[in-house]
Amino acid sequence: MKLQVKFSLYNAITKIAIILVLGSIILFSLDRLAYNQLDNRLIKKKNKILEHLSNNEIDSLLNKEQSFTDYNILKEEFIVLTDIADNQSDSTAKVFTEKREIEGDIEVYRILNYKFSYQKNWYNLEIGETMTALQSIKNSIRFYMLVVLVAALLITLVADFTFSNFLLKPFYLIIDKKINLVNDPSHYDYQNIPTSTNDFKILDNSINSLMRKINTLFALEKQFIANVSHELLTPISILSTRFENMLNTPDIPVEHENKIYASLKTLNRLKLIINSLLLISKVENNQYLKTEEISLKQEITDIYEDLEDRIADKNISYRADLGKDFHFTGNKALIHTLLINIINNAIKYNVDGGSITISDKTESEKYTLIISDTGTGMSTELAENAFDRFKRGNSEENGFGLGLAIVHSIAKFHKIKVDIKSEEHKGTSISLIF
Repeated sequence: MKLQVKFSLYNAITKIAIILVLGSIILFSLDRLAYNQLDNRLIKKKNKILEHLSNNEIDSLLNKEQSFTDYNILKEEFIVLTDIADNQSDSTAKVFTEKREIEGDIEVYRILNYKFSYQKNWYNLEIGETMTALQSIKNSIRFYMLVVLVAALLITLVADFTFSNFLLKPFYLIIDKKINLVNDPSHYDYQNIPTSTNDFKILDNSINSLMRKINTLFALEKQFIANVSHELLTPISILSTRFENMLNTPDIPVEHENKIYASLKTLNRLKLIINSLLLISKVENNQYLKTEEISLKQEITDIYEDLEDRIADKNISYRADLGKDFHFTGNKALIHTLLINIINNAIKYNVDGGSITISDKTESEKYTLIISDTGTGMSTELAENAFDRFKRGNSEENGFGLGLAIVHSIAKFHKIKVDIKSEEHKGTSISLIF
């Protein structure tokens, strides 16, 4: 999971948790808030009535000519004024909830009760509002609270995602340009990625420093390969020539001749190992060009002509059935080496009278070349380690375990996937997926 996604998820989870806590607090205190709001409305109405109080108003209310306000049809509010004894003292407004019957209908009202003196007479004023109004207030508060919280959540999430994207942009540039897109240390770009974050600057400089060391080691390795090519192969060639000259010496004893012949054979094996390792190293160090147009069908035809005698010697049935002449750009010599190694193994580890089948298929825009044989096959463990150097699929045969290692290096160089399926005493199938 990307760092940016983790940041966004963390911010989302924490904000949702905060909103849930705040929402719960508001919901628990909603009744108190609604009651306070309703009580304040009643007090304001009481103050307004007292402010515009007159004898006519008092007479009208006492005679119950206006028991209700303008909303008396819905019976949501009422105003009742009664004359009380004059021996009262000043009182504060009291608010309570009570059932009242108004014109035959019983409703639950929030009632403000207030005793006051007007022109030396005492009166009791009651102003009531149904709890329907309270529920309306609570619903309004819930709705606006939900809208505000959701809007706040969305705004903060978008803001956090945008800011984290802006903040981490240099980090992803460093990963892409300095690591993912680097195939050759010699072509590495040491220019720093613009950023104001000190942590990313340290990361960028550390990668640059590491790549300088790798580039130095890479150059040394190339130089070493060139030196090995000259320093090892030249003495081997000289020794081979000397042994061959010794074999041409007249009257050489047979036992000496056998020892010289065995030494020549060992030198040739050593030369083959060195050449194979040099090939793998050069391929892995990208010292070859991929600029040639290659026809797989033509390459397989050429390889069959080269190996036709060996195939005939083991009475192997050979069939190349390619439905498509697949072309691609690469290094022709290396692809030839890759294919000849696979087909050579199919011959080498096959049984007398066995078969080799070369076929192809195209699935999901991927071309696959399949080379199958009916040879001795490999165990599951050996098949898993088939690409490791100096490990062979069949230890009873002569070899150095470098054939499939070469195949793997060349395939990786051309971005070809190699898949091996093998079963002991039944054969091996190698798929090259382009």
